[in-house]
Amino acid sequence: MSDTPEARPPLPPFTRETAMQKVRMAEDAWNTRDPRRVSLAYTVDSQWRNRAEFPKGRQQIVEFLERKWARELDYRLIKELWAFEGNRIAVRFAYEWHDDAGNWFRSYGNENWEFDAHGLMARRFASINDLPIREADRKYHWPQGRRPDDHPGLSDLGL
Repeated sequence: MSDTPEARPPLPPFTRETAMQKVRMAEDAWNTRDPRRVSLAYTVDSQWRNRAEFPKGRQQIVEFLERKWARELDYRLIKELWAFEGNRIAVRFAYEWHDDAGNWFRSYGNENWEFDAHGLMARRFASINDLPIREADRKYHWPQGRRPDDHPGLSDLGL
């Protein structure tokens, strides 16, 4: 068995096209709500800041995501490239979800990502705010899973 991690293309340094691919791949993975699958995009010692939590490493990332998706029901996410340079990408995002009492939210945020040479995310810093919304104000209505290619993005939705 090799000590070299498997590459996760596209690899840095990023172009606009490859940064956009990386963002869409991340969105698609998170929309699976599969913590183990999502964790494979990160280095084994990846460092996160997500709100007031600081997971480190894949196992803590899996545990964090299991807790997150147990409380954020019917989760649907859209990410959009904000900026990129070298091995770093900045993203803005919004996702919709409801709690177990049926209260709906749209969570807005920004992420800063740093990748290793193999295309794995080594650092992820997320800032997120939750906005209570009425169910009638939801904008994300695709079936659970990957956002369809013809569904509007954040800018198209005015978010």
